[in-house]
Amino acid sequence: MTRITPLTLEQLPEETQAALKFSENLMGYVPNSVMTMAHWPELLGAFRGLVSVIYGDSAIDNGLKRLIGAVTSAAAGCQYCKAHTTLGARDVGVDEAKVQAVWDYQSSPLFSAAEIAALDLAFAAGQVPNAATDQHFEALNDHFDERQKTEIMAVISMFGFLNRWNDSLATALEDKPFESASALYNPDQWQSGQHRP
Repeated sequence: MTRITPLTLEQLPEETQAALKFSENLMGYVPNSVMTMAHWPELLGAFRGLVSVIYGDSAIDNGLKRLIGAVTSAAAGCQYCKAHTTLGARDVGVDEAKVQAVWDYQSSPLFSAAEIAALDLAFAAGQVPNAATDQHFEALNDHFDERQKTEIMAVISMFGFLNRWNDSLATALEDKPFESASALYNPDQWQSGQHRP
């Protein structure tokens, strides 16, 4: 059970309605993390702004951004965010075979050298302590300009917040991402753990 009780729809303050609609439009459902953040409407509004910028007009593909979030979350051990990001990748058009192969991105022929460089950084930066090195950024230089590298770092950093939020609170996973991750991955790759619905 989530360690801070999410608000119900009836309890939501009026100022959170825009964030609720934004989440529903972006994901197709309202995440329980949003319903918990709604206890502090200003936080929820600020977080909605961050997400809308990161997933808005973009210099890199939004599918890659979802996969960066998945690998960052895998490094941090957040099963909740792994389920959300892999479902999100499918929802924005990433081929299911590629989503299934994301945990083996370094050896999969489905990933380009640019994607591998971005995902290597995501995995290193998602760890505690942070394992990002100059070499990770040098590898990015062959494929991405400064704006694109900034976007990659923004995704990684956003999931640093979300991984801590959802793992610390044991946020209950919603049905849609639970069913998606359960169907895509074997138990060695993904388990709901403390986030079980």
